[in-house]
Amino acid sequence: MIEQRKAEDRGHARHGWLDSHHTFSFADYFDPAQMGWSALRVINDDTVQAGQGFGTHGHRDMEILSYVLEGSLEHRDSMGSGSVLRPGNVQLMSAGSGVRHSEFNPSETEPVHFLQIWILPDRNGTQPGYQEDFFDNAGKRGQLQLLASPDGREGSLKILQDAQIYAALLNGSERIDYAVKPHRHAYIHVARGRLIVNGVSVSAGDGLKIAEEETLQFDQGHDAEFLLFDLP
Repeated sequence: MIEQRKAEDRGHARHGWLDSHHTFSFADYFDPAQMGWSALRVINDDTVQAGQGFGTHGHRDMEILSYVLEGSLEHRDSMGSGSVLRPGNVQLMSAGSGVRHSEFNPSETEPVHFLQIWILPDRNGTQPGYQEDFFDNAGKRGQLQLLASPDGREGSLKILQDAQIYAALLNGSERIDYAVKPHRHAYIHVARGRLIVNGVSVSAGDGLKIAEEETLQFDQGHDAEFLLFDLP
């Protein structure tokens, strides 16, 4: 089963400083048919204007991943963590029993474009935590780069859920095949460009809910960058 989620069907919020597209129900956007997919709860496609950002606010019991596409994003939190993320940087914050943080565009001239992703953890009330790493384009070119996994293998960030998150760049004759284990779910989010997934054409902002598929085939990419979520 493959169900396409078109970019133009997503929720949309524009607040002047923020332009945000919501794949799933979030904030003032609510659709009972779009409450997430397996443990994947939120994919927000956010563009924040120069010198603007999300003020300090709290979260708990959520795995929150930030994936920067363009520009820079400054993070600060109540655990004492702080850094400026740029394309290639991936941040994973485990909110656990509670954490407060802010995300800000430090540039005076350029917007920042990033994906904010929420994954439901497999247990609540844990000690909050922060991880960050850099994944260069070479590791994503024509192949799946593991960004997050429950055991932190292959240099990935360690997530509190039985989930694997991958990123890939695909162009021209490059092709990727991925085997999905029985009784698992998958989700594809296209960050930019376009490609074909199991015969389905998808473009920037599109998503695919996937179940009961043994193999995923990615090909015919045109400057494509996408994320693959392998979910329980």
